[in-house]
Amino acid sequence: MTLNELVCCLQQFSKSNSSNPVINTIEMDSRQVKDGSLFICIEGYTVDGHDFAHQAIEKGAVAILAEKQLDVDVPVVYVKDTKRAMAVISNVFYDHPTTKLSLIGVTGTNGKTTTTHLIDKILMDARVKTGLIGTMYMKIANEKVEAKNTTPESISLQQSFRKMVDQGVETAIMEVSSHALHLGRVRGCDFNIAVFTNLSQDHLDYHETMDAYRHAKGLLFAQLGNTYCHKQRKIAVLNVDDPASKEYEKMTAAQIVTYGIEHECDVIAKNIKITAQGTYFEVEAFGEKQSVQLKMIGKFSVYNALAAMATCLVDGLPLDDIIKSLQTVDGVSGRFELVDEGQPFTVIVDYAHTPDSLENVLLTVREFVQGEVYVVVGCGGDRDKTKRPIMAKIASELGDHVILTSDNPRSEEPLQIIKDMEEGLTEECSHISIVDRKKAITHAVERANDNDVIVIAGKGHETYQIIGGETIFFDDRLVASEAIKERGSNEL
Repeated sequence: MTLNELVCCLQQFSKSNSSNPVINTIEMDSRQVKDGSLFICIEGYTVDGHDFAHQAIEKGAVAILAEKQLDVDVPVVYVKDTKRAMAVISNVFYDHPTTKLSLIGVTGTNGKTTTTHLIDKILMDARVKTGLIGTMYMKIANEKVEAKNTTPESISLQQSFRKMVDQGVETAIMEVSSHALHLGRVRGCDFNIAVFTNLSQDHLDYHETMDAYRHAKGLLFAQLGNTYCHKQRKIAVLNVDDPASKEYEKMTAAQIVTYGIEHECDVIAKNIKITAQGTYFEVEAFGEKQSVQLKMIGKFSVYNALAAMATCLVDGLPLDDIIKSLQTVDGVSGRFELVDEGQPFTVIVDYAHTPDSLENVLLTVREFVQGEVYVVVGCGGDRDKTKRPIMAKIASELGDHVILTSDNPRSEEPLQIIKDMEEGLTEECSHISIVDRKKAITHAVERANDNDVIVIAGKGHETYQIIGGETIFFDDRLVASEAIKERGSNEL
């Protein structure tokens, strides 16, 4: 495709000269530029792509897309907003890939990863070829690649969707973060089904207010479009028990399907029973009734299962088949994941890093614990500081022993983050602060008695810790496993 053919999709632009090179790739990272690339200059929070235009040309860029004037030898296409233009150009360059597959987007504070994985499992069991984009990784058919962001930039997204189409993927399931919606990363994505899990406090360091955060999530539903087509139905799947759903109903023109537990809805769970072995409930879906026995534990697991059920029912799958798939799922990595080395107490690793998710996990543990509850928890640096005392308060109210520690302190002083958390502790709480996360986990393991439960919260599937400018390997599950084995050897 030539430069002129590519940029003719833009409503407004100007060119520095009349050259019309062939464009082989489009890139926003100068390190990824190859011969024949169009390099797009994006002004970010810490780095300005315009400063790397010369470097991109040296690596083979034959054209530049920019907002600021550049003194270079290759043609420059000038636009008002390179990020918005990038979304348009990426879509054209990769030939509108999301119009060639079914696209399901899942947004919400908690449950996005689990819900997308449940949907993926159900569809795969129905012999649908799937793609998955989310926090843990990106999957294209059977190939998995590491994910840098929950929702990638528009170039990466469109490129990935193109690969999916080329490999015969029929349905793609994607976690859609509030950052991605607010920053326009999903512009050009033609969603067929948009799913809402829940809304609670998170990311206020970025959005500043809950109203702004709620609105950002709602953009997914607003962007479902304003037309009705039998072949390309647009459906919003909403959690009726979350008040934000009322706003999202108003923001979308799509047809609505609801799920929940507390209020009447299209897909509802009743008679829920939670044990240490799993969760039982009865589901009523569009008039059909079935019983469900999940291996996953907790009320939040029921919500995630209901969201997946509603989505797959909308997609045309029978309820019987959906339930059969759900009942085989052991869980999702780092989500209420058990660390079992034969010890007489329970160790659970969970990604819970928001007040709501931590409360959900601890309430679930309280449903079945026979001993005492140890909570190992920290909060991330350079993130919403207001949730720190709230997290500690929840841990102290629902846990018997609280160990405050580091999560990913990033550029902040770890001890100061812990001090911020300590302000939320209840007076009667039994607590200790241990900055070193490994020592904190070991402390809990060494003191747990038979039938106690240790909850290690905040990092879940993550296998790293960010301290200052350094990223080190760290896996809560491995650290807990090693501590259990060490305790066992010492007791022999």
